[in-house]
Amino acid sequence: MTIARLAEAGGVGVETVRYYQRRGLLETPRRPETGGSGGGVRRYGETDARRLRFIRSAQAAGFTLEQISELLALDAGEDRARARALAVERIADLDARIAELETARASLKRLARECAGSTGPCPIIAAFES
Repeated sequence: MTIARLAEAGGVGVETVRYYQRRGLLETPRRPETGGSGGGVRRYGETDARRLRFIRSAQAAGFTLEQISELLALDAGEDRARARALAVERIADLDARIAELETARASLKRLARECAGSTGPCPIIAAFES
């Protein structure tokens, strides 16, 4: 498949595929030799599409590109402990982010209640100005 088809199969744009190639997450196939035309079109296979989908799924789970690179380098049968450690780190990051969001939500709910019953300057706007 062409790079455009690969991108479509992975639900990304062509520039995203190229970015992943520059980062070393995806291979860049060689251009086939053609009769003097200066090179052919690069072709990608199902393995490339699976790898691209893996990258996208890992990103959706919140892994960084560096962590994804490490996950891709791990052997599925031998490196379970490291893969688990990366997942545990990610869970801790998510828990921290959830706590931040819950705090922000509680603050905003309090401000919304104060705004509904008060006169004068809006407490929501005043909170963001200070």
